[in-house]
Formats: sequence, C-alpha cells, structure tokens
Amino acid sequence: MIKPVAKKQDLYTKTEIEGQPKLWDEIYNLVLGQEKKIKQFLSPLFRTPNLQIILAGAGSSAFIGEAAQGLVQKNTGCNTKAIATTDIVTHPELHFHPSHPTLLISFARSGNSPESLETVKLADSFCEEVYHLIITCNKDGELLSYSAVNADRSYALLLPEASNDKSLAMTGSFTSMLLSVLLVSDIKNIKNKETEVVSIVEQGNLLLDNAESFKKIATLDFERVVFLGSGPMLGIARECHLKLQELTDGQVICKHDSFLGFRHGPRAVTNRKTLLVYLFSPIDHVYKYELDLAKSIAIDPRNIRCLSIGRPQDKAFKSSLNIDLKLNSSQELNIVPSALVGQILGFYKSLELGLNPDNPSVSGAINRVVQGVTIYQYPKELKK
Repeated sequence: MIKPVAKKQDLYTKTEIEGQPKLWDEIYNLVLGQEKKIKQFLSPLFRTPNLQIILAGAGSSAFIGEAAQGLVQKNTGCNTKAIATTDIVTHPELHFHPSHPTLLISFARSGNSPESLETVKLADSFCEEVYHLIITCNKDGELLSYSAVNADRSYALLLPEASNDKSLAMTGSFTSMLLSVLLVSDIKNIKNKETEVVSIVEQGNLLLDNAESFKKIATLDFERVVFLGSGPMLGIARECHLKLQELTDGQVICKHDSFLGFRHGPRAVTNRKTLLVYLFSPIDHVYKYELDLAKSIAIDPRNIRCLSIGRPQDKAFKSSLNIDLKLNSSQELNIVPSALVGQILGFYKSLELGLNPDNPSVSGAINRVVQGVTIYQYPKELKK
C-alpha cells in the first residue's frame, strides 16, 4: 500500500488510489445489476445502420475515450471516435454528421464541466437522431439531471460515490469510467467478464504492493518522463503523462507516444534526466515492436533510465523497476490497472517535491472542476 514520505497527513489522493481495485469489483456488480436495462437501451442502437458512437469528455475524461475507442468499436461493430468536448464545443460542424444516428457517450466525474454540458446541447442541435449514454460519478451533477429529463433517449450510469474523487487529480474516477464503458460496450458478454475483473483487481493490488519501489523511483533526479503504449494502451500513456505532470505542478514535464511513433522524431525529447515508462502490450505480436525500441534505448550511451510494466524482465534492457502483471492477451480489461502507474509515481514525486497531492497547483491555475470557461452561442450561419 502507498505510504506517504512527507509528514503524516490525511490525503484523499492516497485513499483514492488505493481504493481502486475494490471499486472495480463494485463497478462490475453495478453493471451486472443493470444488465437488463442497459441491454434494452443499447442493443437496438448497436443494430442501427450507420450508427456512429462518439466518446466525449474533457481532460482525463477525454483520455478515457482515447483508451477505449478501439475496444468499443470492436465490441459494438459500430464506427467509434474519441473526440474531446473541448474540440466539439469550438468546431461541432466538423464532428457531428446530422444524417447519421449518433450515440454520444459522455464521461464526467462532476458532470458540471461547461464543455460537457454544451456538447450534449450541440449534439441535440446538430443530429437528427441522437442518443446519450452518460457515465458519471456525481449524483448531483447537471449531466445526470439532463438524463432524467430526457429519459426517452438517454441512459445514465451513476457510479459509486467512492469513484467521485475529492482530490484534484482524477484517479478512481478515471479507471471506474474506463472500466464501465468497456463493460457496457460488451454488455452481451457481461456474465463472462467476472474472471477478467478478478484478474485486473489482482493486477491493481500488485502495483499497489510495489508502492515502495515507486517511492524509490520518485527520489531519482529526473526532470522529464515519457510514457509509451501501443493501441488502447496509448490512451493510458496519455493519462499517465497528465497525471504525473498534474501532481508535480508541471515541475516534471511529461510526454507520451506509441512505441513505433516515438522513433519518428519525438525521441529527441530524451536527455540524461529522462525517465522512460514502458506500458507493454499483452499481445505478443505488438510486444515484438515494443521490445525492439526498448533494446534500442538500452544501448543509448546516455544511460537513460526506464521503468517497465506488464511483462517479465528482459535481459536485453535493465529497468530501474520491472513489474510483471502476467498479462493475458485474451483479456481486454488489462489496460485499466496500468493507469495506476502514473498515479502512484505522481503521488510520490509530488510528495518528494514538497507538494500536496490533493491540491498540487501552487498557483491555483488548475482546479478540480475547470474554471473560467465561457460558453458562447454557436452562430446559426456556421451550421450548414
């Protein structure tokens, strides 16, 4: 379990990171309990010709969509896109196809972000036939109220109160909403998912059991961290990037990329004070590409440190920390626990820098719910 390295204090972030494996089990049982209602709402939609699914959220909630996009498309057989609400609000005409039936899946911890609320309204305005699946952690959020008013074409999945993080950084809320959409998109097989959920709970606990090792990594002198992932794990890499950067108030600059993409220019970001974090794929074919890059980094004369997650330690490169999650290529939920890597590392680095992980933004520039966003009415002349 996570042990603070600073003076004793009650930290929501610590509790919220540690509580995730238990929360995942609750999420599974929640979705299982609503199986009939979810099927009644979604099954006819998934059979609708030309249905487009849009996964939308802002910040970490947007990265849920990025991680889940390919798996949701695979599970439903419907064209699926992850589009941040921050992109939709400014350019809705580029993202909505009026003549195509649309299922907008909104991810929202608070359900009160102005961009999330405006995206729902824009979808209703642009699309001739639109449905809403709202996955949220806040029983008092405005998005949940919207679903109640528009019950004929919307379904709200309200997650357990424990998922509604009190700290600034999204931790349990991120993994809970990610797990939820993966389960819901494959609702026809929900009863067969129990084994996978047991597996990711074990993986999450394994990462938490290695907290002392993450703590040691956090004491190393690094100023840049690059998270690498492939396919669905790329979205997790982006979330880990944000989490560590948020929790360190930008004192540690983070990047993310795919293993193959990193070779095409982005590798220039590395220096002697860079930590590379490999989020390895459970698929052997994919891992071959990832391993090739790791081997290439290993012979870099600058001796760049790395942290590797997911696979057994390979002798071709020496990790400062390697955690074998015993990944199963047939289990698609593997991506969920990997998000803990950025959270745990970020938590310890935040404390190492003398910050408060619950509210690391010294200047107050970053808030739990975004501040200062004004929504402007979309001009009628642009809607064509």
